[in-house]
Amino acid sequence: MNFTKTTEQSSKYEHLEKMSVSELLQNINNEDKTVPLAIEKALPQIEILVEQIVAKMKNGGRLFYIGAGTSGRLGIVDASECPPTFGVPFDLVIGLIAGGDNAIRKAVEFAEDDTNQAWKDLQEWNINENDVVIGIAASGTTPYVIGGLEKCNQNNIITGCITCNEGSPLSKTAQFPIEVVVGPEFVTGSSRMKAGTAQKLVLNMISTTTMIQLGRVKGNKMVDMQLSNNKLVDRGTRMIMEELSVNYDEAKELLIKFGNVRNAINNYNTK
Repeated sequence: MNFTKTTEQSSKYEHLEKMSVSELLQNINNEDKTVPLAIEKALPQIEILVEQIVAKMKNGGRLFYIGAGTSGRLGIVDASECPPTFGVPFDLVIGLIAGGDNAIRKAVEFAEDDTNQAWKDLQEWNINENDVVIGIAASGTTPYVIGGLEKCNQNNIITGCITCNEGSPLSKTAQFPIEVVVGPEFVTGSSRMKAGTAQKLVLNMISTTTMIQLGRVKGNKMVDMQLSNNKLVDRGTRMIMEELSVNYDEAKELLIKFGNVRNAINNYNTK
């Protein structure tokens, strides 16, 4: 299949080793500024996929991310942040990486080249037609991801993808592709840079918009967040102070008693 991998094209910058620290930072920053503009062009694609996810989740479905290397790690980061941020179960948004959990920290050789492993990984979670699977691959050619989506398609499971090349095999496999074309990297082929930034931003958009649509935010506040450290207890306490016009100590007492901001506010008059 002939398509141009812009993520692999030569950097616009030459002789990086001769640049000063200041020049390096400025040039990287100039490239990074282009990422949100590339995402803007893909907003209609993101919207269509999010609507599919919300509809499935309202019927008890889950969201899976599958990826290899940086792409897999970014999916795991987004999935792991949903429970503390939105108070959802750990198995509502699930990130899977080629090579398993060992690959989160260290590269697992050739793990991304297995076309069958993603489906095996998904089956361990009893994947079914209620779920949505998003394949993440900057190149759009990762066999682990493409193979996983192909099997999902065969089993009537909705598929999406996030890639940074236009017209890739992954885009052609996914039912709802998202293509964010960020162009060549500052360091040629280093897709952890602009491509990785684009993937992270899109994942933020997908999970946050989905959770808001599912009622996990009130006003603009994370009222279902888990109270996993003192900073979050303080944040929750101040949310309750603002909502109920009570003092800090009373707000904190309500928060601890009822476990999260939403329950504290809803049960205020029955305390």
